[in-house]
Amino acid sequence: MPPTPQPVVTERSFLTLHYRLSSPDGKAIVSTFGESPATLQLGSGQLAPFLEQCLIGLNEGVHKIFELTPEQAFGPRNPALLQRVSLETLRENSDADTHYSVGDLVDFNAPGGGSFAGVLIQLDENDALFDFNHPLAGQHVKFEVNVIGVL
Repeated sequence: MPPTPQPVVTERSFLTLHYRLSSPDGKAIVSTFGESPATLQLGSGQLAPFLEQCLIGLNEGVHKIFELTPEQAFGPRNPALLQRVSLETLRENSDADTHYSVGDLVDFNAPGGGSFAGVLIQLDENDALFDFNHPLAGQHVKFEVNVIGVL
């Protein structure tokens, strides 16, 4: 009898895996290695689409590292996403006792519901400058994966 072929990851696979997303210097941003593996359904939004694309076509049992450019990962930094917000608007969006410092990640309510976040990079008398780029935008990242099981 010929050996049974290994299951392959497809766009709708249900799989169990270990994965690590790390910065170029090797610092783990998120990792399941050393913990329980993740179980997820591709196409359901549990992983970023660019990470799912790395998995498609991999066989069960594969351990692989992907080196992703900024364009393949979180995109290049967009200078248009540096935005000034008036202190009045900031106060309207905050609790009365909230104090902000440079480096704080601040959530804003989006029109129509939901929210978005920006990092405070400058605070002046009348306004604040926020960076709404993804924190990993413009950076190379490593995506390490060990596919344990594919259903």
